[in-house]
Amino acid sequence: GIPLAILHPEVDFVLCDSIGKKMKVVRAVVAELGLSNVQVHHGRAEDVSGRFDFVVSRAVTRMNRFIPWVQGKIKKQSNNPWPNGILALKGGDLTEELAEVDYPTERLPLSEWLDQPFFETKQVVYVKLQ
Repeated sequence: GIPLAILHPEVDFVLCDSIGKKMKVVRAVVAELGLSNVQVHHGRAEDVSGRFDFVVSRAVTRMNRFIPWVQGKIKKQSNNPWPNGILALKGGDLTEELAEVDYPTERLPLSEWLDQPFFETKQVVYVKLQ
C-alpha cells in the first residue's frame, strides 16, 4: 500500500493488517514519509469501516473466503475505468480457486510487465463485485 500511496498522492488509502508488528512499521514509514493520504488500521479487514472503490490485497486466503470479509465495503458507484471490486496479488494455478467465485474475474499476469523469474506465476486477480 505504501508504494501505491507514494505513486498516487491524489488517492486515499486505508492499510490494514491484523499483525501489530507490521502495522507499527507501516505507521512509522507513513509518518517518516509524511504520507497524508494513508490511514493505518491494526485489525482484520472485516472490521475496517467505510466504503471503497477497490480492495487491494495480497494472497491471504482463497478468494471465496476473502470476498465475504470485504463485500459490503465496496462502493456501488464507480468513478474509474474499471468497475469497483477487488484486486488481489496471487500466485500459482488459480483455476480451481476462481471456479469457486460467483463473480466475474479477470487475471492479469505480472510477467507481461515484469521480466523476472519471481513474477512468472504471479497474477493480479480482479473480481468485479457489482
